Amino acid sequence: MNVKKIISLLMLFMGIVVIESCTDLDEEILDETSATGLSERETADGMLAPAYGVFSQLFTHTHYFNLQEISTDEAILPYRGGTDWGDNGIFIAMHTHNFATTDPRIGGVWNNIFQGISRCVTALNVLPTLNTPEVNTYIAEVRALRAYYSMLTLDLFGLVLVKDEVGETSTILRGAEALEYIESELLAVESEVSPSVGPGRISTAAVKGLLARLYLNAAVYRDRFAASFNFREEDMDKVIAYCDEIINSGQFQLSPEYFALFDDENHDNPELIFVYEQRAELNGHNRMAYFSLSGDQYPLPEFPGANGTDGPGITSDFYRTWVNAYAPVDPADIDPRFYKENLSIYSNPADSCVAGEDFHINRGILRGEQFGLIRENGVFVRCEDGVNFKVGKIYNESRNNPNLPVNFTEQIDFSVSGSGYSTGYRVEKYEFSRKSVSGRNFGEADISLLRLADVYLMRAEAKLRKNSDAAGALADVNIVRASRTARTPPPPLTEMSLDLLYRERGFEFYWEMLRRTDMIRFGKYEDSWTEKTNSDPLKRVFPIPQNAVDGASNIPGYLEQNEGY
Repeated sequence: MNVKKIISLLMLFMGIVVIESCTDLDEEILDETSATGLSERETADGMLAPAYGVFSQLFTHTHYFNLQEISTDEAILPYRGGTDWGDNGIFIAMHTHNFATTDPRIGGVWNNIFQGISRCVTALNVLPTLNTPEVNTYIAEVRALRAYYSMLTLDLFGLVLVKDEVGETSTILRGAEALEYIESELLAVESEVSPSVGPGRISTAAVKGLLARLYLNAAVYRDRFAASFNFREEDMDKVIAYCDEIINSGQFQLSPEYFALFDDENHDNPELIFVYEQRAELNGHNRMAYFSLSGDQYPLPEFPGANGTDGPGITSDFYRTWVNAYAPVDPADIDPRFYKENLSIYSNPADSCVAGEDFHINRGILRGEQFGLIRENGVFVRCEDGVNFKVGKIYNESRNNPNLPVNFTEQIDFSVSGSGYSTGYRVEKYEFSRKSVSGRNFGEADISLLRLADVYLMRAEAKLRKNSDAAGALADVNIVRASRTARTPPPPLTEMSLDLLYRERGFEFYWEMLRRTDMIRFGKYEDSWTEKTNSDPLKRVFPIPQNAVDGASNIPGYLEQNEGY
């Protein structure tokens, strides 16, 4: 092992991509003292781990989630009370498709992804120098991870940057060339990656699933701004074939309890194929759980400082898709993906004293008057027995309005009345970590990036797009619906079309960072919804951060801003 080469590469690693722009990198650089004594397997592991390490920043609530959800009809984040979540209007601009080249959140996502690619390039330069049996498998895995990052840049920014050596300038690919590069990388390693490392790392099944996703979106990536997309039959055949392989492998099973997919202890859930693997003390942030909750909702009796932040709610437009699908039945009463009641005081008001270990907030889409732990002077009120905790109606104490109940309303928009602290139905999909002392830390739930239900619904969509196989698509959708048997599953659908499948994807994957990509593919992204009327197809990609363009200005014509910005 050439230790000096490894050290040199790691030092170069801090600033190898010109267009990565300025960002704070929390790197642990190996010096000769620390590097000496590492086995070659440990060195290989040490190169692999950082390549995944950016997930902890990329998949936070204000980065990739923001771009994929708040830009859509599923989520909206108003300027709460005129004082919170203003952030110079960036979340309002995100929802209304008035993206700025200086948006720090768009810039953060750009930096995160290219930092990940940089780490992959570094690893691919070091790994071949190591003499360990796993090295070829590791190389394949890192190439697949780099291809995944490249899929994200193609989807978000309409380009891919390609390089194999640390010091060289990246080649920029767009359109069909970018698509073909990602395809070639995934195909090259499909049989080389491990079949059993998931879900926190890219496995054979993850590569197959990413290929299916790539082919499903190929029409978009080839001709981004087309008035209508040309979904080629050969692409749809490949989607179906890869989905067949994953489903028929028997390696994965649909989860009977929908919300178990998003629990703290979800790492071994057999539906998960590829995830951002959170560990409380290592990289857990818990932001996905606290983001939408009220500042007066405290999910943990042990920690009176762990609360929500009154962030985004779902739009009334998205809520109405549920209502319209199931009318006159309330969606909470018919579809277990919509809501799970854990706090029985909602259905049994006399049940107002709860043991700490039995207190769990409700999950899914939260509506109306909210109940919870009563907090006074920084501590939770106990019942007369001095042991159990008092549960009752909660009020906007944290917002200096103690007489105003926390009562989530359907209305949420950018008006004064629609921007209050209780406006908008909220989403508590991921379990609030039982270890989180602040609501912002110690996340434990793995964040789903690809799961078996998506494989079934991708196959269903390919069947529809290939030859209008509505019967085959309907069967796939109903398999997923019928699998949620821990509670009463939703009733089977009796017909299928692209519009119904789009609606079903919304029900199954809401707030899982798939919506923007789905909306573009289904031709919905230029539609109007709550506070959004912009119909410019150029907004199908985000602007390249201005500091990245400026940073590459020493190479004339090298990095050109996306059209329309």
